Amino acid sequence: MSTGQPTSTIGLTTISRTVASLAVGVVHTLERAVVGEERMRTARGNAWEAVCADRARAARRAELDRLAAELAATRPATTRPETARPDATRAGTTRPDRPRSAHATVTAPHPATGRQPVS
Repeated sequence: MSTGQPTSTIGLTTISRTVASLAVGVVHTLERAVVGEERMRTARGNAWEAVCADRARAARRAELDRLAAELAATRPATTRPETARPDATRAGTTRPDRPRSAHATVTAPHPATGRQPVS
């Protein structure tokens, strides 16, 4: 037997959406009542707080840079002690008045093949 009217069913999702919507409304109203209209947090207020925090951080960084530069300027220049070996040079370079060490020019045969490397 058909009545011709569609049956209306309320699903679990409909109920949970309704409850969530009501809860958001209650929290919003409660926040307005407790903290006041002028102290409500908004996206604009959050953005302004972030801008102020960035400016304060940049000011602290600039002050630290200024202090470091001032400290570097007042520090007496120290001479760097020579290295322990008188013929020591920078890594990877040789002094023109000294030949390279003998072991650098001697090439040994490859242990597996016994062939000399191609130079």
